[in-house]
Amino acid sequence: MILTVTLNTALDITYRTAALTPHTTNRVAEVSERPGGKGVNVARVLSALGHETVVTGFAGGRTGDAVRELLAADGPSDALVAIEGTTRRTVAVVDEATGDTTQLNEPGPTVTSAEWATFLTSYEGLVARADAVALCGSLPPGIHVGAYAELVRAARAAGLPVLLDTSGEPLRRGIAARPDLVKPNADELAQLTGSREPVRATRDARRRGGRAVIASLGAAGLFAATPDGAWRATPPRTVRGNPTGAGDSAVAGLLSGLVERLPWPERLARAVALATATVLAPAAGEFDREAYADLLRQIDVTEQSEQSEQGPHATRQHR
Repeated sequence: MILTVTLNTALDITYRTAALTPHTTNRVAEVSERPGGKGVNVARVLSALGHETVVTGFAGGRTGDAVRELLAADGPSDALVAIEGTTRRTVAVVDEATGDTTQLNEPGPTVTSAEWATFLTSYEGLVARADAVALCGSLPPGIHVGAYAELVRAARAAGLPVLLDTSGEPLRRGIAARPDLVKPNADELAQLTGSREPVRATRDARRRGGRAVIASLGAAGLFAATPDGAWRATPPRTVRGNPTGAGDSAVAGLLSGLVERLPWPERLARAVALATATVLAPAAGEFDREAYADLLRQIDVTEQSEQSEQGPHATRQHR
């Protein structure tokens, strides 16, 4: 079983409009609602790939009820902890004319110390029967900034591989607890290390505690620095669509590859293919299955040298 943790769950609402025009009324052609938050998106993709997955975190109020109802229809098991506050909503407005997406994210509910204590007890029980753990997304108000570091240490104490996907100070503290995988995007990695050069930045992040660091480079794919070497994985082409959840699908690819014991090139190819196929899907936490199968055969994974900070040098290609 793979456990995903989403401390700041959400109800993801996607509006699709023919053309988004500011300062006027826009007619919405289509509306969709999905259970959301980064770890929830990861779990839904893992479930679609055939992995037993459990979602934990917090859910509260009518929005939290809607998240749980939708999650029940999606495959992952629900181990969310009930809270008094109301789960947040996120709104993505997709402009069909340009392919651009405008994202509006509400703040999360405040979590009390008693609710956090209840979650920790539940988490310890779930970790005891999991094969891997993913800690994903932002922290809601009320939870201390070192929460992910605490959860990383608990997973490692149980002998489980743990992936961390967050940003800012929670990432800085969490990586010091030595997670097995860290998946920042380019901005998050630059904020952590002060560098936008992938070789230098991922090397710095590994020195800070990440055993393997996989940097999301947007449409350019992934750069991975691991104990076994470094690789760059790139899609065959740039696609237009809704990028919301693409990074979460990459996390699902990395986690599924980890528990299946795939070699790094195959893990990275899966992650990039899933991320790209997610851009082509109508909502976060979904991917275009036909596109995924086609893309998986076309991802270029090139082994890199980590010796130069001026740019990685290719040494071997994998298909």
